[in-house]
Parts: sequence; C-alpha cells; structure tokens
Amino acid sequence: MFRRNLVLAAISACALVLAGERLWAQGAIDPTSPQPTLPREKLEIVTRDGMVKKFNVEMALSPEQQTIGLMFRPTVAPDAGMLFDWHSPRQSQMWMRNTIAPLDMVFIGEDGTVRAIAENTVPQSLAVIDSRVPVRATLELAAGVTAAQDIRVGDHVRQRIFGNAS
Repeated sequence: MFRRNLVLAAISACALVLAGERLWAQGAIDPTSPQPTLPREKLEIVTRDGMVKKFNVEMALSPEQQTIGLMFRPTVAPDAGMLFDWHSPRQSQMWMRNTIAPLDMVFIGEDGTVRAIAENTVPQSLAVIDSRVPVRATLELAAGVTAAQDIRVGDHVRQRIFGNAS
C-alpha cells in the first residue's frame, strides 16, 4: 500500500511539473520572473498554548499560481507567506526550483490542524519536500518563522478554506 501511494504521489508531482513546463513553453508563464502578487487573505495559527499568530498570505488557488508559487522572490516578510489550497486532501509534494528565499513549509490537514512542517528548505533545490500525509493545504512562510513563532505539529490554522475563519 505504501509503495502504491508513493508511486501515485510521484506521478502527481511529475504531472504538476509537466503542466508547469507546458505553460512556460506556451508563454503563459514567464520562467524568469516572479508572478504578480496574488490576492491576500488573513490566516491565523493558534499554538498549543493558545497564542494566536497572525499572517497575511497570498492565495495560490489555480494550478498556474501554484506552479510558480514564490519563485524568484528575494524575500518573504515574517508576517506574510503563500497558502496553496489543494481543494481536497492529498499528499503535498513541493520543491524549491527557482525559489531563492529559504522557506518553512507548513502542511495543513482538512480540519486546519498542522500535520507536518519542513523548516529552512534549501533555495533552488530540486529535492521533493513531502507532507507524507494527506493535507488540504500547504503554507509557505519565511525560513525560521515556525521556530521563532513556536509553531508546531498539532497547532491549529484558522482560515476561510478550513471553514473556521474568525
């Protein structure tokens, strides 16, 4: 079962890469510059001790927006980031291709619970960063924010896509 899920996840990742390459080849995506700033929405993370951490994140909703993500952006503000809404639970596989700012990646379950965190990802790396569990969304933050804000697995994210925005 694990091997089958791993194969399916690899196929999904390849499909996303190929879709992005096709869009670049068609001229629909500029492969050398960041995408325009996406619409922003409020997001809160409630830590296990009840502290509320507030962010203003860009919403990556379409496959095109998700393919580019934060590529070519030199920095990400400590109270900003990008939320990738997968629209339904699935294994999330990310990479740092053309991403020059180091990031923390927060993998969020359908109920808004933080399921996994990848800290201080390596800029420009093609290594797959895998949620290892089905998630509804992936949140990219500036590297070091999860440690500085004491955000951990089990914390709860409040945002409209989880139906729990305050």
